[in-house]
Amino acid sequence: GSLDSLRPFGTFVSFGSASGPIPPFDITLLMRKGSLFATWQLLFEHLRKREDVLAMSRDLFDVVAGGAVAVPVRDRLPLAEAAEAHRRLEARETTGATVLLP
Repeated sequence: GSLDSLRPFGTFVSFGSASGPIPPFDITLLMRKGSLFATWQLLFEHLRKREDVLAMSRDLFDVVAGGAVAVPVRDRLPLAEAAEAHRRLEARETTGATVLLP
């Protein structure tokens, strides 16, 4: 499985669950593979204060506007098909950005 890619002194990181929850596993497997850390993002910790959200948003938009990060637009739909866009998002059938056009 994907844990076979973990090397000694490596870090196991879980970034959300866009493809569903990760199946249970014996966390001592990470120790046996020599992982120093197991971590995950705590999105809601970052969203506690509105001023923090605004500051992080400004930083992100500056990075995107500067061209350092490209946001791929994979799906463009007319606004009249917003329900279909939501269906695709809810079914996790999308990657990148979905843009609704007027």
